[in-house]
Parts: sequence; C-alpha cells; structure tokens
Amino acid sequence: MYRTLILAALAGVIAGPAFAAGGSCSTAPKSQFKPKATLEAQLTGEGLTVRQIKVEKGCYEVYAVDKAGKKVNMAYNAETLEKLDNAEAGEN
Repeated sequence: MYRTLILAALAGVIAGPAFAAGGSCSTAPKSQFKPKATLEAQLTGEGLTVRQIKVEKGCYEVYAVDKAGKKVNMAYNAETLEKLDNAEAGEN
C-alpha cells in the first residue's frame, strides 16, 4: 500500500512541471510574430474590449475589459497566439 502511494506521489512530482507549464513565450525572432491586430480582432470577437497589448519577451500581454466590465490580464505566445496559463509569462 505504501509502495503504491509513494510511486504515485513520485510520478506526480516528476510530471507536475510538464502539466503546469501551460505554454510558453516564443523564442522566434520578432519578424515571425503574428500581428497584434490579429490578436485584438480575435479577442474583440470573444466580447472583450482591448485596452493595451504589450510585447514582453516573446509574449503578448493583453489588458482588456470583459462583457461584465471586469478588467482582465492575459498572455499569449506572440508567434502562435496560444493563450498561456500564466498572465505574467513574459515578465519572468
């Protein structure tokens, strides 16, 4: 019983960082980044009002307001426009 529990815990510790990553910022040159306007159009289509999009180390950091008027902060890979789990990804 303990052996199974220990093996399961060990597997969780080893696999944890891989599942927690949630994407990462681009390492490609800026010439390969998708245009900010493309991301802004995508977010506007989702009902967000975009206030600002900044480039932060291969990520687009987005400051917007949702339909309920709540401020939101999100990060996207600048090359793929993949949404990242960590809204502060480009600042790390």
